[in-house]
Amino acid sequence: MPVSLKDVAQRAGVSIKTVSNVVNNHPHVAPAMRARVQAAIDELGYRPNPTARHLRKGRTGIIALAVPELGNPYFAELAGAVIDAAAEHEYTVLLDRTGGRRDKEVLVSQGFRTRVIDGLILSPIELEVADLQERSDDVPLVLLGEREYDAPHDHIAVDNVAAARQAVRHLLGRGRTRIACLGAGTDAANRPAHLRLLGWRQELAAAKVPAPDSLVVPVGGWDRADGARGMARLLDSGLRPDAVFAFNDLIAIGAMRTLHERGLRVPQDVAVVGFDDIAEGRFGAVSLTTVSPDKQAIARMAVASLLRSLSGNGESAGRELTAPHRLVERESTLGRRQGAAGG
Repeated sequence: MPVSLKDVAQRAGVSIKTVSNVVNNHPHVAPAMRARVQAAIDELGYRPNPTARHLRKGRTGIIALAVPELGNPYFAELAGAVIDAAAEHEYTVLLDRTGGRRDKEVLVSQGFRTRVIDGLILSPIELEVADLQERSDDVPLVLLGEREYDAPHDHIAVDNVAAARQAVRHLLGRGRTRIACLGAGTDAANRPAHLRLLGWRQELAAAKVPAPDSLVVPVGGWDRADGARGMARLLDSGLRPDAVFAFNDLIAIGAMRTLHERGLRVPQDVAVVGFDDIAEGRFGAVSLTTVSPDKQAIARMAVASLLRSLSGNGESAGRELTAPHRLVERESTLGRRQGAAGG
């Protein structure tokens, strides 16, 4: 039979409450008493039961993470970071895929798994502010990603404008002046990517470098094929950029494939910067310079925000929380001779 708190209490000669205080690391336990209880725990091999602990608090011990695609390496890496961050607090993570569809995002956000989860972390693509305002579910919700919402839920993202400006500034510093941006949306201004487009425009304007709309290349999605097709359309139009700022790494990788097929060298003819710092970008024939969001920090912040709400300290939910990012310089902008930094 599993060792119980009662067994430990009997071995240590203390109350079950005292053992519970030690197990839960409560501060008001005398050092000698803590050592005595810990000795009994070690001797009996007691292991806390997190499920029972959550149930005693009226919780399930499960939080959900809903992302557009689990096949996208960025979201897969982010999911791993969230799982690790949740495990530090003895929480299990339930993963869900929305496909970036509004109906699925609404279904998830409205709490169709309310009885299963204690909180939800959602990275939406199409969800509207009105959808959140109509939300009646009281399960804590934390939003991730570039979309901006005026809603009473914490939102965590990197500073996309600053990150895009840093990427473009790097390309300008490499002597590039015809910098295309690949990945802009064609729909409403509040859709994903508009902040990265804004950063591209602002940095070129600050440098007094032209930013014609002909260098803004919309794509139909966020995968490698979308980047390859977008790059082909740009080249077929007769324009020859000397640099590309892609709105994610998969688009950048697809674009580099098209450049290779057209006989253009990266970075000698066209320098390329991506966004996300996925592992795949580090191991291509030409390693990818990219904006690297701190996925571990995003995960820790999201889990901490949910726990804050669950503890009753979430009165000021609706905060805009900024996660760190950095630019990782590699061969796609520096070339091999400069000894580009690895990720």
